[in-house]
Amino acid sequence: MSDLSRFPITKKWPAARPDVLQLYSLPTPNGVKVSIALEETGLPYEPHLVSFETNDQLSPEFLSLNPNNKIPAIIDPNGPGGAPLPLFESGAILVYLADKTGQLMPTDPARRYETLQWLMFQMGGIGPMFGQVGFFHKFAGKDYEDKRPRDRYAAEARRLLGVLDKHLEGKAWIMGDEYTVADIAIFPWVRNINGFYAAGELVGYADFKQVDRVLQAFLARPAVQRGLTIPARPA
Repeated sequence: MSDLSRFPITKKWPAARPDVLQLYSLPTPNGVKVSIALEETGLPYEPHLVSFETNDQLSPEFLSLNPNNKIPAIIDPNGPGGAPLPLFESGAILVYLADKTGQLMPTDPARRYETLQWLMFQMGGIGPMFGQVGFFHKFAGKDYEDKRPRDRYAAEARRLLGVLDKHLEGKAWIMGDEYTVADIAIFPWVRNINGFYAAGELVGYADFKQVDRVLQAFLARPAVQRGLTIPARPA
């Protein structure tokens, strides 16, 4: 049995199954990237809920794994060379899981880099910009009288959706017929801006028919449906 005792995070979230990958997360657009990838690959794992309501992400135990205090993070007891591997940043975790399982990433080197290109498009563009739209439209920012910040981020979110919509013309997925980590990274955020953030009208979501077509295909996948609810929130 793997010994994860050297990781302080296991004191707050004990591992019932220390021989499988440990996931520390919350079902947000960033968090579900990893739970969906794990469900898609079939890799055994144990999820642990990191509650923002109780500031779990700021606890010393969580910070020992991710000093940037963001979810998700993992410990793989069976990392490279057989040693446990702690890892944070959702994009890095997606690449790691794809490499570990030989799934969700093209084997052709050129197509691999193209997939990474779209993964970075989400990490550097869609995630931060859609998140700002959520803040200024749904959360504290909605009370600001000056709507210029909201409108700036809404315009950038619309531009990014346009880039994605044009790319998806005639394609089943970001990489054509091949479903990859790029889809898993991008579409939880697309779902969120039109769903939880309720900003579809603000960004003109109805204009992006190709984006919505692929989003619906994404949401129809059983692994996606499971991953969107993991880790389970308290009833």
